[in-house]
Amino acid sequence: MADHLQELENQSVYIFREAYKHFKNLCMLWSIGKDSTVMLWLARKAFFGHVPFPLVHIDTNYKIDSMIAYRDKLAHEWNLKMVVGQNKKALAEGMNHTIGRLTCCGALKTEALKRTLEGSWERVVMQPDGSYAPEENSEPYTGVIVGARADEEGSRSKERYFSPRDKHNDWDVADQPPEFWNQFKTDFAPGTHVRIHPLLDWTEINIWEYIERENIPVIPLYYDQGQGTRYRSLGCAPCTGNIQSTATTPREIIEELRTTTIAERSGRAQDQEDPHAMEKLRRDGYM
Repeated sequence: MADHLQELENQSVYIFREAYKHFKNLCMLWSIGKDSTVMLWLARKAFFGHVPFPLVHIDTNYKIDSMIAYRDKLAHEWNLKMVVGQNKKALAEGMNHTIGRLTCCGALKTEALKRTLEGSWERVVMQPDGSYAPEENSEPYTGVIVGARADEEGSRSKERYFSPRDKHNDWDVADQPPEFWNQFKTDFAPGTHVRIHPLLDWTEINIWEYIERENIPVIPLYYDQGQGTRYRSLGCAPCTGNIQSTATTPREIIEELRTTTIAERSGRAQDQEDPHAMEKLRRDGYM
């Protein structure tokens, strides 16, 4: 009998293959965090070491430098098609977190994501030499694979494995298809944009158990580097705090998580500014 981790892996691989079968222009979001990196690992398993769709990263220009270096290193080593989108206009006008974190997230994350997915803004693609060049013929993505987990934050628990958005990427929480007995709705009206969630039933501990089992090379920011602190959740540098921890291995992190009463996203400043921040952003199209 398969253990729980194997059951989760099997379900995720099945979701990946269903998505690839039913959506013509498919992409996967990669935030460089632990969840989306586990999701990338699962995608490679689903397609025998090859990822047959592009990875999309929304660069706010405020990510920790080592996150971008890690992104490009792994994309090169694993032969990934790496697509990057950015709200260059907002950045040129001085958008930053001091204007208001929800305002900043709305411009640099939500708006950038929506326009990048629909192909109305320039997308750049990683070249063999590691540089980036404008993508030719940027068609809209009709299916987008996202690393959301239901246990991480309240609004994500309202998602489905195949979650429709309207043509503007807006999310109607009350209008979600039922999903029973692994029967998923994959046939939607023209113009519908669909988010696919292979990790929906995974927990934070499951993620770290899988990282340990598979020896997945997550970014070292999740581990203590000798300062007695590490990151539990990653985002933009000005809005993401670290936690007190001496954990240097997945096993040590798992043991910490079994006893902690602190929320996973407690270090995210936008969540502290507004407890409903993520749902507001997600209703407007954020990941």
